[in-house]
Amino acid sequence: MAEVADLRVISQQPEFYAGWPTVVRRLNGELWVTWSGGREAHVCPFGQVHAMKSNDGGETWTFPRVLHDGPIDDRDAGILETAKGTLIVTTFSSLAYEERLMTSPEKMADWEPEKVRRWKAERDWLTAEERKKELGEWALRSTDGGISWSARIPTRVNGPHGPIQLADGRLLYVGKQLWTAEKRIGVAESKDDGLTWQMLAEIPSRPGDTVASDYHEAHAVEAGDGTLIAQIRNHNVNNKGETLQTESRDGGRTWSVPHSIGVWGLPSHLLRLSDGRLLMSYGHRRKPYGNQARLSADNGQTWSVPMTISGDGSWGDLGYPSTVEMSDGSLLTVWFEALKKGQNAVLRQARWRIGSTSERAR
Repeated sequence: MAEVADLRVISQQPEFYAGWPTVVRRLNGELWVTWSGGREAHVCPFGQVHAMKSNDGGETWTFPRVLHDGPIDDRDAGILETAKGTLIVTTFSSLAYEERLMTSPEKMADWEPEKVRRWKAERDWLTAEERKKELGEWALRSTDGGISWSARIPTRVNGPHGPIQLADGRLLYVGKQLWTAEKRIGVAESKDDGLTWQMLAEIPSRPGDTVASDYHEAHAVEAGDGTLIAQIRNHNVNNKGETLQTESRDGGRTWSVPHSIGVWGLPSHLLRLSDGRLLMSYGHRRKPYGNQARLSADNGQTWSVPMTISGDGSWGDLGYPSTVEMSDGSLLTVWFEALKKGQNAVLRQARWRIGSTSERAR
């Protein structure tokens, strides 16, 4: 079980909807959390990449800072610190909000005129053709501890929690090609600390699965034996709403056919703990609404029974948890959650430990 010591809201701007965060613990002990902020709703044209940091283990957080504000909606935000101390923040840009403004006027029937005007005014910074050119999967780099940030760098794929660094120094990004015709699940790599990204591999699909519409939001981890494990959000009829898993034993060049691990919930964040065990954190969008975690002591071959990090949610607009291990072996998890329907989502944080009964396999 998860022994939760502290559960709190850490976002500071209730006027905004906060979505899809990632937390990282830097080598110097700083905690950073990034997310899509400045929003009016789950889908809107206003999203920006926001960040906060904590120097006291998550007890207090700095005021949010805008790292990136593109001309269309900026969604999700992963973060990684590389071995060189470079901070890499990932995001993707989206035009999902256009459906409500262009093809679904009935969805605006109960909107205040000022809201319609505001959305259209934000949209009309660019022409339709210019907006389409802004679609992409991106990374931002900082080599001075987050004081200044680079221009956008195309990453080829996107996943909500961004890339990982491998033992051989490469950065590996398992994710989806969002704006290509194929919309493949695949793997990009960087050999120059995130300055450039190249496609490395495509992850195969199960017979009968429709990747373009139903495989989403992957994340990966390198196990102690060198196996790379990636988990994928699945919405195909077969195992709908469950997490799929695929493995690579050659550094990410080839991958196994994804398979169900019997875990209902998504999407996953994967972490290798200091003792070598793997931890998967994921949202649970049915009762009990909240976030769960599971352990693997055999490099991802099997996973434990679920541990409940939070189970007090009132409905399903929540999740995308990510977890870091603290110096004392405790864990800190951050996720987004709309506490009630009609309210803006907030960022919540749990500080917790793994109980002694959490080793049992499924």
